[in-house]
Amino acid sequence: MGVAVRVEGLTKSFGRSPVWDDVTLTLPAGEISVLLGPSGTGKSVFLKVLVGLLKPDRGSVWIDGDDLPRLSERRLYEVRRRFGVLFQDGALFGSMNIYDNVAFPLREHTRLSEATIREAVGQKLEMVGLTGSERKLPGEISGGMRKRAGLARALVLDPEIILFDEPDSGLDPVRTAYLNQLIIDLNQQTDATFLIVTHDINTARTVPDNIGLIYHGKLAMFGPREMLLSSTEPVVRQFLNAQRIGPIGMAEEKDATDLAAEAASGAQLPPLPPIQRQLQPSDGGTRRAERTPGEWCRGHGVIPPAGSFTEPPRTLVQVTL
Repeated sequence: MGVAVRVEGLTKSFGRSPVWDDVTLTLPAGEISVLLGPSGTGKSVFLKVLVGLLKPDRGSVWIDGDDLPRLSERRLYEVRRRFGVLFQDGALFGSMNIYDNVAFPLREHTRLSEATIREAVGQKLEMVGLTGSERKLPGEISGGMRKRAGLARALVLDPEIILFDEPDSGLDPVRTAYLNQLIIDLNQQTDATFLIVTHDINTARTVPDNIGLIYHGKLAMFGPREMLLSSTEPVVRQFLNAQRIGPIGMAEEKDATDLAAEAASGAQLPPLPPIQRQLQPSDGGTRRAERTPGEWCRGHGVIPPAGSFTEPPRTLVQVTL
């Protein structure tokens, strides 16, 4: 089962260079959340702070009764076992075959017998569609397969929280679509708490229960998927439309002169595309209990006006890996 992650007033800088300031949000237990933002806004840094690899300047990361930035090294090491991480490129050991890569966390952190490890690794490889590829080296498989092998390794300790650092990076649109469906299915099977950092707009539109956007060192918005996808905030509309018009510039924030020139030219952001139906688990996937719209929003800190949206119908989509 997943566990809620409560972030309060998180602030991080490197020397005199601020990354972000006063980030506050809650990742609901067992749900999929996506964190968006322009390049260079510190999304990957946020993941490193969540898992305790970096210490924030201020703020707290609460998991049950543990505040990670204030834990002893020994206790932090224990809490980290509640996390699984899928890195951008899979981060597999090039000299180990797929089986040994996935088995590595079990051999490193447990005293399980090889027979038990073999069973656990086989189960996780089956979950990600890699049965039969155990003896291949990372250099002998495709980028998509390396991502799935990295995902199997992230799952092998049965974590309660799984972090995805741009899982669609380097993948073509078709493989990204398959990976998105796999993420939905795994969330339904494990009920772990998922946080995905991505630039892929289609992933953000179809996969998560919740979406957040980091912009100019702040958390611009975080809440249920439909709330952000229907937002009228200029920075949200610009990012989701992939438009040059708006407050986001090439580096970060446009200066007043550029914004004034856009306003004088009459340039306007187009309306957001219609909200797409959220991906649903494939046949055979465990499904969560049905939730009414009110229950679906509870715990997010934002309750949309009555009638503003309803949860999409839950139809099954069959995808074969």
